Amino acid sequence: MATGNGRLIDYDALVRDDAVHGDVYMRQDIFDEEMKRIYQRGWVYIGHQSEIPNPGDFKRSWLGLQPVIFSRDKAGKYHVLFNRCTHRAASICQEDWGNANGFRCEYHGWFFRNDGELAAVPYADAYGDNFDKSRLNLRRPPRVDEYRGFVFASMSETGLSLLEHISGPAREQLDYFCDLSPEGEILVQCGATKLAYDGNWKLQMENTIDGYHPNFTHQSFFSSIERITGSKPGIFKGDSLSEVRDLGMGHTNIDTRAYNRADPAVKARLDMMKQTSWGKKYYDDLVEAHGKERAEDVLTVGGTHMNIFPNLCVLGQQVRTIRPISPDRTEVFLRPSLLKGAPDEINTMRIRQYEAFYSPHGGGIHDDVEMFNRVTEGLRCTLDPWLIFQRGLHRETVDEDGVRVGQCTDETSQRGQWRHWKSVMQEEINT
Repeated sequence: MATGNGRLIDYDALVRDDAVHGDVYMRQDIFDEEMKRIYQRGWVYIGHQSEIPNPGDFKRSWLGLQPVIFSRDKAGKYHVLFNRCTHRAASICQEDWGNANGFRCEYHGWFFRNDGELAAVPYADAYGDNFDKSRLNLRRPPRVDEYRGFVFASMSETGLSLLEHISGPAREQLDYFCDLSPEGEILVQCGATKLAYDGNWKLQMENTIDGYHPNFTHQSFFSSIERITGSKPGIFKGDSLSEVRDLGMGHTNIDTRAYNRADPAVKARLDMMKQTSWGKKYYDDLVEAHGKERAEDVLTVGGTHMNIFPNLCVLGQQVRTIRPISPDRTEVFLRPSLLKGAPDEINTMRIRQYEAFYSPHGGGIHDDVEMFNRVTEGLRCTLDPWLIFQRGLHRETVDEDGVRVGQCTDETSQRGQWRHWKSVMQEEINT
């Protein structure tokens, strides 16, 4: 049992092995507890270093409900700073991104450098001789760390390190994503597609690694692919070799490695690519950077499709960030990524693939948003409040790394997310 706003919350009664109660998506007190226990205690994704490549670059981000500035100072060091003037609490950065020498609070004119230092206070003499500006620098989260350019922050001074949070199987998937670059780095510099829906933030986490819905929710998109290519993608069929996996710590993924390695069409596309001058250069550069075996494996697998709990999704050609606003309102930022050191033709292809499904005029992402809105509407029916996650429970297996594995259309990944969610929501009770 836990207490939320004076109300007892029995998480064992709300999350079963095969189902969750609709209250976990709708109740304000549960949302408030999530912000405290998940978003203020754990590691939360802030942004990618490549988004602020130059001195003076910045972007706005959020640590749960708390606004932050992700900035780079004149020496090139990155910082995560709370977007709150230390005088009277007004937010000091209103632009989503840009380049500046610092941030001026429009309320009383206090000016802060990109590293958070309070540099100027108008009419400072009125504060007296003992006024110490250094005590009023912008505040920052107690811990900030990164893995392969992905920057995270935590409000907790102690706890798991970032590498412990991003467990080995999850890091392996991020490595697949980044190693598509001959230089081992992605570039998140193409802007963002922003979407919002009337629903809980966890709906997007569930959906990203849901291999059961694409053939139905995105039927029109896949039908258009079939008309163009003459064949219907089989990756999400009930007998597909693709898998879903619970990577631990709430991290999950759709694993297409076995499917892609066995699909002759994947090999044919790679062989065709290597026949072009740019494709051969890309292949040769990957071999030189990673070795032949790793290069061919990375090309065959083609990246990853995963969640890093609680707010980062890395899939296909994009880095996706989830911003919870209220129990029934969420914003999502989808940012296409390029491969540093790859030929222009490769990166152009990635952008076109992203646009086809995820852009405002794309053929897929709007389907998901509509489903989130419909789920929220359906959650208002309380006669039977349970959402069922039992698909594939009877055939779930555990591999040598302790990772739970299911067939692509099973709900292994969602069950993994909910197990971790419940453990974190209960953990606070005993600390």
